[in-house]
Amino acid sequence: MNSERTIDATDARILLALAADPRATVVALAEQLGLSRNTVQARVARMEQSGALGSFERRITPKALGHPLTAFVTAQVNQHQLAEVSQALAGIAEVVEVFGLSGETDLLVRVVAADAEDLYRVAGQILAVPGIERTTTALAMRELVPHRLTPLLRRAANRC
Repeated sequence: MNSERTIDATDARILLALAADPRATVVALAEQLGLSRNTVQARVARMEQSGALGSFERRITPKALGHPLTAFVTAQVNQHQLAEVSQALAGIAEVVEVFGLSGETDLLVRVVAADAEDLYRVAGQILAVPGIERTTTALAMRELVPHRLTPLLRRAANRC
């Protein structure tokens, strides 16, 4: 987020309504939530501007793009080359997220692949990045809890 402002209960109610119906218009949201159109429009615009509303990209599944496999690659990197490693990983299309970690492992890289052979190729590309010293790859067998924020939004919406 660009701003450190926390979502308040009204923002959370708007986000819950958008989560339930992402195509809802500002007018429909205002009617549903008992708010003015201007209030909803201003709050949605502020949340977009602050980064509280992420990109539409998050809703697209890799499977729909021909990449049904998900794997997690942990990587140990030369800390002096972290910026270059991050930039190189961002250049690999199948790398969908990279997190910096504390502990023995430096990076957690979420990748997608078309099949096992494709995953092998992607893992090789990652290992070939200058500054990456060691990797370990784990194939996700199935998703047990999908990405979700609704429970946190509900809690925030109930704050008074």
